Amino acid sequence: MEVCSVTAPATVEEAEAIQDALRSRLDLTGPGPRDPALVAGVDVAYSDDLLAAAVVVLDAASLDVVERVTVPGRPAFDYVPGLLAFRELPSLVEALERLTVTPDLIVCDGYGLAHPRRFGLACHLGVLTGLPTIGVGKTAFVGSFEQPGRERGAWSDLLLDGEVTGRVLRTRDGVKPVFVSVGHRVDLETACRHVLALTPRHRLPETTRAADRLSRTALKTAMAGSP
Repeated sequence: MEVCSVTAPATVEEAEAIQDALRSRLDLTGPGPRDPALVAGVDVAYSDDLLAAAVVVLDAASLDVVERVTVPGRPAFDYVPGLLAFRELPSLVEALERLTVTPDLIVCDGYGLAHPRRFGLACHLGVLTGLPTIGVGKTAFVGSFEQPGRERGAWSDLLLDGEVTGRVLRTRDGVKPVFVSVGHRVDLETACRHVLALTPRHRLPETTRAADRLSRTALKTAMAGSP
């Protein structure tokens, strides 16, 4: 699949300027795919100065794996809160470019609008790929919220500076919620519906679980081959 090229910043100021420029290209109006056929999960595993990016495409109906791609690499940017995407994007983009199928939806292990600059990894990948993209975080990165009800499907607003930037969504009865935010070309209601469809048995979406396992395996392989 085709992905726009990644601009590599040299400084924090350059990275923030890139986020500001790309934010204007976000499409937050469309409902997104109602019934996606293929859903991709992306994740990155780290160890010291090595990383491994993974993309796993699942059949949305059966949740069977359709395609897997991994790309080993090195962090492309120093760790700076709010700019994590720049560490991972070159390897993630290369992995997406190697796909032979085009997913209808990308699910990131991270954030979209629920980000201090309203431009998390899900937003960035959405703009670069042009595909509907959402973020599903394990914890709250920014914002305030009230705990949702204990039953599966219960939710509460995730607020940042008085604005709704996501939802705190319960995917399993009595289990800690996840934090859903839109990235590009999908609305929050649709994003949460897809997250529930992708969590039939576990707290995290099957896309995230599959990509996490694959990235960890790929990282071990990369470490074994590293001098």
